[in-house]
Amino acid sequence: TDDWDRRLMNVYMNTYFNDDALETPNFKLSSLPNYFIPDDGTLQSYREYCATLPPTDRPEAFGQHPNADIASQISEGTEMLQTIVSLQPRTAESEGAGPEDTVLLVADDLSSLIPSEFNIRELLFDQMDDPTPLTTVLVQEMQRYNVVLTQIRKSLENLKKAIKGLVVMSAELEVVFTALLEGRVPKSWLSAYPSLKPLASWSRDLLQRISQLQVWAEQGTPKVFWLTGFTYPTGFLTAIMQTSARKNNVSIDTLAWDFVVINLEEKDIMQPPKEGAYVKGLFLEGAGWNYEQSCLAEPEPMELIYSMPVIQFKPVETRSRGSKRGFYQCPLYMYPLRTGSRERPSYMITVDLKSGPNTEPEHWVKRGTALLLALDH
Repeated sequence: TDDWDRRLMNVYMNTYFNDDALETPNFKLSSLPNYFIPDDGTLQSYREYCATLPPTDRPEAFGQHPNADIASQISEGTEMLQTIVSLQPRTAESEGAGPEDTVLLVADDLSSLIPSEFNIRELLFDQMDDPTPLTTVLVQEMQRYNVVLTQIRKSLENLKKAIKGLVVMSAELEVVFTALLEGRVPKSWLSAYPSLKPLASWSRDLLQRISQLQVWAEQGTPKVFWLTGFTYPTGFLTAIMQTSARKNNVSIDTLAWDFVVINLEEKDIMQPPKEGAYVKGLFLEGAGWNYEQSCLAEPEPMELIYSMPVIQFKPVETRSRGSKRGFYQCPLYMYPLRTGSRERPSYMITVDLKSGPNTEPEHWVKRGTALLLALDH
């Protein structure tokens, strides 16, 4: 278990193990009418009560939204379909293209889409002598993406040669072949950042990431940053913190994050903030968002993900932070696999969001509410 599991367990224990559970007759254990503590009685009366419980527990029994059941079914269905696809025979049909033809077409399309590597020295020649923390982040990000672009281009070139019989189809190329045939991203291409996206949306996402860095290098620091576009978003946030510490002549250890939700469209933001950075592109899972009151709200049925408005990540001195009563400490993850991997944890930072009127933060703890940088589609 991690700290977030422990927090959830503490919320459940405080809900069920308290004085009200002993003193209130038929103490309700959830919002559903079936779940309550029965009156003291005989063993037979307890058996009769248990017989009234539904055979399948609905999400509301655990304080979750009905959407949680939908999300679980989508996940199970996706996994089953992926298994079916992986079991399909790889032989050419009587009419139509065979697997080699299909992969060759995909490889050609990707080769035409993948941009050239960054010429870092040419793009940032004037800033290389005395780089700021943000310039350092920009250079490091370009270097990492250059490695990815080189790896992709090399893999595609060798794969096309192997399909045509010009070189031997190695085990590594076989893995790439299978991934492209099934519409997945080859594992070797995910060295810079993790992703659960299928190949088509992943390639579009990669182009957007490259575009953000290209525009930044050519036109200067953006007014609004797309946090998802960084291979190491925590490095960018550290650079923002360092910039604020130098500007205000304070130690970086005395700073903490404050989060201000900006109810403006990106096109309406004319200049960057005086402190910190505007961040766009975050997704909210396990809750809805009330734009008028800038707080968490109940999601609509079938609305599993909400796009968050622009948020200002603002470094402030710890002693000047206001009270966080009525705020939900919302974890921010890089992608939907919240556990991440042993090499690359998914958790990034905790964002304080208003719980909403008459709603305790514990309500959202049970919902598993979290922010995500990227989705799986």
